[in-house]
Amino acid sequence: MSAIYSLHIINKSGGLIFYKDYGSAGRMDTNDSLRVASLWHSMHAISQQLSPVVGCSGIELLEADTFDLHCFQSLTGTKFFVLCEPGTLHMEALLKVIYELYTDYVLKNPFYEVEMPIRCELFDIHLTQAIQKDRVALLGR
Repeated sequence: MSAIYSLHIINKSGGLIFYKDYGSAGRMDTNDSLRVASLWHSMHAISQQLSPVVGCSGIELLEADTFDLHCFQSLTGTKFFVLCEPGTLHMEALLKVIYELYTDYVLKNPFYEVEMPIRCELFDIHLTQAIQKDRVALLGR
């Protein structure tokens, strides 16, 4: 069983621009993944406004009985979040690695239009390698 269920990337407008399922038991269809992304974008925005802490950047971790949701928001407002097994460690570091891959292979791609769905082979290849490396590291712990 994999520690990471899925990865979502949401643009600053709340649109799902990337989704990858990593073998979770309850796979989501396209409509479900769009709903999850839209719901998370809304919850994240509301949490920023309702937080009593000045300068709060929104929810970073949502813990449930059957999954954890870890989120990283870039300075441009793009959100990266993973659904993973409860208690999975070091997801913040993995999200930052994914963000670096995004900046290196998506944003620097001259054929990519910002805020549009990601279709970049080099990003997919390096993302798969990063996820596999993280799985191996988790198994070794």
